[in-house]
Amino acid sequence: MRAETQNIVAEIEKSLELLRQRMGWETVQHRLEEFNARVEDPTLWDDPAKAQKLMRERQALVDALATHDEIKQELADNTGLIELGEMEDDAEVISEAESALKVLAKRAAAKELEALLDGEADANDTFLEINAGAGGTESCDWASMLARMYVRWAEKRGYTVELQSESAGDEAGIKSAAYKISGHNAYGWLKSESGVHRLVRISPFDSAAKRHTSFCSVWVYPVVDDNIEIEVNPADIRIDTYRSSGAGGQHVNTTDSAVRITHHPTGIVVTSSEKSQHQNRDIAMKALKSRLYQMELDRRNAAINAAHDAKGDAGWGSQIRSYVLQPYQMVKDLRTNVETSDTKGVLDGDLDQFMAATLAMNVSGKSRAEAQGEG
Repeated sequence: MRAETQNIVAEIEKSLELLRQRMGWETVQHRLEEFNARVEDPTLWDDPAKAQKLMRERQALVDALATHDEIKQELADNTGLIELGEMEDDAEVISEAESALKVLAKRAAAKELEALLDGEADANDTFLEINAGAGGTESCDWASMLARMYVRWAEKRGYTVELQSESAGDEAGIKSAAYKISGHNAYGWLKSESGVHRLVRISPFDSAAKRHTSFCSVWVYPVVDDNIEIEVNPADIRIDTYRSSGAGGQHVNTTDSAVRITHHPTGIVVTSSEKSQHQNRDIAMKALKSRLYQMELDRRNAAINAAHDAKGDAGWGSQIRSYVLQPYQMVKDLRTNVETSDTKGVLDGDLDQFMAATLAMNVSGKSRAEAQGEG
């Protein structure tokens, strides 16, 4: 077997090992038997919410086990074909099997990353907020560029994107925007994007063509599952209605029924600007509950807490990623040191490499400083 092929086989075996670790390989069969026994319990559906949760957990384990076994079998089949081809000096068989292994390696790597998304809310839909920071018009334009980047990323994954609210910039771009992004593992992938994003470029708004540095903050938090109970004391909130107008173009939106909810104990403010006041109240309340749930997750999950602490003010000293368009082109994640010169691709939504690296770093337990020290 050629050295290149041996390396590919080693990569696949490494992915299989990680899949086994994430499943808890030593107890996986025992847990599956327990799930199957509980499914046979005739009283299971007396509590539909509990039953649905159990069925989802069982299916997730079944799917993970099936994925592992399929990859393992394909690996054995193709390495066996290569050995057979070498014995019979059949170059065509060897070539086909090697090509199949390359495809399998990519699939195994993708499944390896998905296996890291096992947090309590990782599978949920997500809210994503973008706010322009220091930099005036330039930052508002940067906010609109980030909004486009995330919408492109979500659409490439087949996710559904809903604009919840938007505030136009005074001259260009947007001051803020909030989206709901729906799809399997939407929160798990996007949670690593929380923080401040820094742009360096020659400003199109500067007649002197000088370089400008702009900042925007991004905040990601999960849509609360119907099965997760979050209690909000009516005495703790204030609900205001007001007139709201959108940014024009495809986002034309004028209404007298926009809703703003303020949660006094935490200072959280959420808004919604749909056409129906009833709909706005429902959307805003769900967003508030999601924010409160995120606060609870932050207290229990140090890795996510560190990411959200990095959000801070949208200015120097709190960036997670730098996007340099002039005098050279480079996007660099300051937590993992992952970088690329393909700035156009990134701004068109090619973000997976950054998300994957941060996800792997969080699982490995490395700190931000340790990750930077390895660069």
